[in-house]
Amino acid sequence: MSPRPIARVMFVTPFLLLPLLGACARPYVTPARGVALSSLTTADSDIAERMLRQPAAEFPARIALVRVQSPGYRSYSREGYGSGNYSVVTTREIETDEDIQRLERLPMISQTTMLNRMVIPVELRSDRELRLAASTLKADLLLAYSVDTSFRIDEHDVGPLRLITLGMAPTKEAIVTATASLALIDVRTGYVFALAEGTAREKQLASSWTRCDAVEESRLRAERHAFRKMLDEFEAAWKGVVEQYASRQAALTPS
Repeated sequence: MSPRPIARVMFVTPFLLLPLLGACARPYVTPARGVALSSLTTADSDIAERMLRQPAAEFPARIALVRVQSPGYRSYSREGYGSGNYSVVTTREIETDEDIQRLERLPMISQTTMLNRMVIPVELRSDRELRLAASTLKADLLLAYSVDTSFRIDEHDVGPLRLITLGMAPTKEAIVTATASLALIDVRTGYVFALAEGTAREKQLASSWTRCDAVEESRLRAERHAFRKMLDEFEAAWKGVVEQYASRQAALTPS
């Protein structure tokens, strides 16, 4: 009897493997990419105009949060909203109530709110559409963040929107790497107050990925950890924002 063949990792376009997959009700497709937050401001062709932007936010500040991803974003459990240069994930996936409360406990933050489809336009070209949506909610600052997640099995990088074969050989190592990044933007002027970033990795044997849900759980663990690391860095950056801008505003306000 010939030896039993070892399962191989397959990275191909989804439609080629659909007839072969029976382990899931639907195949596990790796998520689309994050979006570079700098791309939200590419509509401003004049660099000098950007340099002239000044902060106008009032403190204590109301902050609107929004998660932005690549155009046409989708993951195993979520899809992006909107078309254009980026899309928006309007349902919370990696953000917990504890994360939101953590932000609200920071000094000089009066309230936080999540942008949703009721205020976000369908066409998304730059940060202007998000700032306009945030202004509808009377927010002073826009906290825009994105998550970029990659999958690697042994020496093979799995690209975005690719299928992962389940039940692979027990010697193969699976690594999920997530990087969360944010930009804190003045709703009135587009001035960028702060940037922050966090990266996390989830490692395990690929043989543990016997179900689509198991792969999804690995992704979510990595993304949630990266999101919290990003918040750690944001807390430090926020102290600088308060010292430089909120204190200056208080000094200029007549008693």
